[in-house]
Amino acid sequence: MGNPDLAAVWLTLKLATVVTALLLVVGTPIAWWLARTRSALKGVVGAVVALPLVLPPTVLGFYLLITMGPHGPVGRLTEALGLGLLPFTFPGLVIASVFYSLPFVVQPIQNAFEAIGERPLEAAATLRAGPWDAFWSVAVPMAKPGFLSGAILGFAHTVGEFGIVLMIGGNIPDKTRVVSVQIYDHVEALEYAEAHWLAGGMVAFSFLVLLALYTFNPARRQRDDR
Repeated sequence: MGNPDLAAVWLTLKLATVVTALLLVVGTPIAWWLARTRSALKGVVGAVVALPLVLPPTVLGFYLLITMGPHGPVGRLTEALGLGLLPFTFPGLVIASVFYSLPFVVQPIQNAFEAIGERPLEAAATLRAGPWDAFWSVAVPMAKPGFLSGAILGFAHTVGEFGIVLMIGGNIPDKTRVVSVQIYDHVEALEYAEAHWLAGGMVAFSFLVLLALYTFNPARRQRDDR
């Protein structure tokens, strides 16, 4: 794209879409396990999933950079497979974003699964539904509000990333330069008018995301109607 701002917007939307899809695939079984398990490891796994909520993005980005670098285990594996190194590439940016946004998808889905309780699943079992059938025909439909919240939060959080994308992706035009990094570049170059346009767009986007989350969430509407 000729316009660097539009290129950054397009790359950001592409990144957020891919990451959200992956987060739903990866996060759903984790959320289901956390909601159903009685294992002593539940606290440990839950804490690991929630780490990005309290860790500075640069810390997580640093360790991912080391892990995916030429001397890290993932970096050695990808090089051995002929895939090259992941840092400063779009796939590397996707992987880092999945780790960083994981709790924003897992926790709403986990809460939705926990809110279902045991009775609907027990009723499905009495109708000879196996665990897999009960999951898809009962648990997933009843947990739709959690999936909606998780998808919205995961997408929005990925759009707003800065520290971790800069650590892992760098600042490569049309490849890893997302909106947040583009705003930083404008400010660094004293291009405040351009920065205002992008920053204002981010504010409007964030407001619309939260408005959608609070307005169209079925579970929240049901609570408000009571």
